Amino acid sequence: MICLAGNLPALQIGHQHVTGYPTDWIDEALSRAAHACNRNDFPFISDIRDGIIHYLENRCPLQVLPIENLFERMQAMLRKIGCPAIADHLSPLAPPITLSLVGPAIQAGKGLEPQFFHLLDQEIKLLKASGAESIRFSDLNEAIDFLRGPQTTKSIRIKLKNDLINFLKQYEQPTHPTQRTVHLTLDL
Repeated sequence: MICLAGNLPALQIGHQHVTGYPTDWIDEALSRAAHACNRNDFPFISDIRDGIIHYLENRCPLQVLPIENLFERMQAMLRKIGCPAIADHLSPLAPPITLSLVGPAIQAGKGLEPQFFHLLDQEIKLLKASGAESIRFSDLNEAIDFLRGPQTTKSIRIKLKNDLINFLKQYEQPTHPTQRTVHLTLDL
């Protein structure tokens, strides 16, 4: 059984399960949808958010809820209360995500940094497609230990860290004007 803070189900975002998340991203998603259909005066964002939180805490039968399903329910609710334009402009937005680098390192295998970067690329693209805009990467030293072994020299560690920093920088700038901007951070 999964222990959930505040009785909120885990959200499945890409391959990741996110727990203990804040709820301000719901307000942001609703605000963006209202703004996109020129409803800057939409006064019900906090009421709708509270209804969504009530559903998540008290009525959601799932322990893990795919974020796409949550946004489909939000769109249906907006249509039901007479806000179809806002529902049509509502796009999935995920809460901040922390991704351990150990998983891709183990999957890649010892000495296979190109495979590690390929797996990381796939995961970032999947998270972005699922609405992620803030991704924090953790466990860098542990990932290096899996990729290179615990006896890795300091210079190789620094090079791999710099390679990873440069790799992540390419995702911060959208390649197309309609793409969302993503903020990536690396725990050093």
